[in-house]
Amino acid sequence: MPADEILFEAEEKMEKAVEHLHEEFKGVRTGRASTGLVEHLRVSYYGAQTPLNQMAQITTPDPQLIVIKPYDPSSIKEIEKAILASEVGITPAVDRNVVRLAVPPLSGERRKQLSHQVKDMAEESKIAIRNVRRDANKHVDHEEKESILTEDEAEKAKEEIQKLTDQYEGRVEELLKKKTTEIMEI
Repeated sequence: MPADEILFEAEEKMEKAVEHLHEEFKGVRTGRASTGLVEHLRVSYYGAQTPLNQMAQITTPDPQLIVIKPYDPSSIKEIEKAILASEVGITPAVDRNVVRLAVPPLSGERRKQLSHQVKDMAEESKIAIRNVRRDANKHVDHEEKESILTEDEAEKAKEEIQKLTDQYEGRVEELLKKKTTEIMEI
């Protein structure tokens, strides 16, 4: 396999690690309402586990409120059950055909816990990125051993892999910094 293909494959995997972290961060509560807190909750809908964002309109009319308006009003009880069973930690208020979630402000202690939690998530993503680097370097070594790549090509490929690793770890740091700032805002 040429060095370009190894690099391309490594970059794809690193991108997926960053995207996964971004999705995980959406589910972490900050001091303000976000549709990301509930949009991926699974709701039992006619016997199938369906993501909430596929069966309801989710909005945040103000910074402390999430409003969920199901397309099928008969599913409101199931939505309420799913929210209560989730780790969101907010009690839903059902008002006819709408579910309202009042997002309370976070205490200083809870903000510190959440910032520590997102730091751990970011570290897991960095580990995933480093594992991709390790696997790509092993692949380059194997290709060099099989005489598919020259020593110079292998060295250059490893340098490029390291550049990619640094770039994606930097993106993880940016996401972490942004999320920590959101959490600590009062």
